[in-house]
Amino acid sequence: MDPMPHFDFDLALAARQEMIDHGFNPDFPPAVEKQVAALADDPLPALDGNVRDLRPLLWSSIDNDTSRDLDQIEVAERAGAGIRIRIGIADVDGDVTIGSPIDQYAAAETTSVYTGVRTFSMLPERLSTDLTSLNEDADRPAIVVDLVAAGDGSMSAPAVYRALVRNRAQLTYNGVGPWLEGKAAAPAKVAASSDLQAQLKLQDEVAQALRQARHQAGALNFDRTEPEVVMSNGKVTGITARQKNRAGELIEDFMIAANEVMARTLQGAGVSSIRRIVKTPERWDRIVELARRYGETLPAQPDARALNAFLEKQRAKDAVHYSDLSLSVIKLMGPGEYVLVRRGESGEGHFGLAVHDYTHSTAPNRRFADLVTQRVIKAVMARGATPYADGDLAAIARNCTLKEDAARAVERAMHKRVAAAALHDRIGSTFAAVVTGVTPKGTFVRILNPPAEGLLVRGAQGADVGDQIKVTLLSTDPRRGYIDFGR
Repeated sequence: MDPMPHFDFDLALAARQEMIDHGFNPDFPPAVEKQVAALADDPLPALDGNVRDLRPLLWSSIDNDTSRDLDQIEVAERAGAGIRIRIGIADVDGDVTIGSPIDQYAAAETTSVYTGVRTFSMLPERLSTDLTSLNEDADRPAIVVDLVAAGDGSMSAPAVYRALVRNRAQLTYNGVGPWLEGKAAAPAKVAASSDLQAQLKLQDEVAQALRQARHQAGALNFDRTEPEVVMSNGKVTGITARQKNRAGELIEDFMIAANEVMARTLQGAGVSSIRRIVKTPERWDRIVELARRYGETLPAQPDARALNAFLEKQRAKDAVHYSDLSLSVIKLMGPGEYVLVRRGESGEGHFGLAVHDYTHSTAPNRRFADLVTQRVIKAVMARGATPYADGDLAAIARNCTLKEDAARAVERAMHKRVAAAALHDRIGSTFAAVVTGVTPKGTFVRILNPPAEGLLVRGAQGADVGDQIKVTLLSTDPRRGYIDFGR
């Protein structure tokens, strides 16, 4: 019998069906297609007291290798004893009016969904990768978040305003990260410009200060394996682990800072808004119990600093299992959610980031909550009435939370299928693995390279969570996302 039967399964079609099963509409309606066909390059807004010309600055973007919907660009400069940061955010609202067919579709879907084999965009590509994308060498309107960070990571002089910007260099995490870490040569665009090199190192310097300040405040530093699909001619040929690096951290730190400034600006303006929160863990007692298994003691009451110290200690002691510990704590903390914060209310904070004032505002091409926040801040800047009543914001927040949960379910299901497809031709191979679960349904293991999880169907007796073992791949079923191992 052939141990590697012919694999012929349309993963893209499976992804589309998975979207439908989880309440999404993967196809743009005719009214949206008609509106897209009528789109044209809008004239740039006039430069006046409300719109600044920041095109001469050395803006750059850093994103994934395949990203085409560029939501933000960054630039920094010395400012006395601190460093001034500007984050330019794509002005999506300028092309997507409230109540238009595109807006109605985005409001229903709320998020782009990334399945590895196909991206289901919240906005049509004509917008998200062109008209509203901060593409290299293109003049674009933007919302700019401006702040100064001191050496200790404290922030001052916050401002939000409209501007014209121009992305001077579209860069990638995989190109910039290893260079910042001193592990690789600079990518071509960076190597060709000493000014860009200095700019990126300045951004890295201030990002590290912001990160250090957040960690001292108790921000949690999780280590989650992010799978990345390798495609060739439309077919899955492999799966790799996306490695965290300094470039990714830089953008993460800047986006957190921008979202803090945005939330505080809206609160200071006395308007209602949507916040992004992660509640203080209700299952803290289970986190305490988990720490006890590792020989550590956590306070009886939720304490982000103590939890972060425990996590960092375990990362140093056992890096192999740290991602599994991270996942366990994340599940016990519970997912983030969007909530309405009415004018005059302080709202709840983000436990995982150790910040009290936090919204989502930096990805309006990909998340509807960010587009809504952009519309509210533009109304504030124009001294006009807010475009949403409190009831509207509450309903939007609920739908964004529900659809985000559904998007995660789609992405998990497709990751299992993609992993099964990627491993289909490696039946009989042996892998290093970690036992991740022992349940009534069976014993589960995670192989490290490539990253995938499956069922230990042979030799499971005596295996326990945390054991490092060798396993042999016995079979895969991409249709159901099943991977079976033995030892």
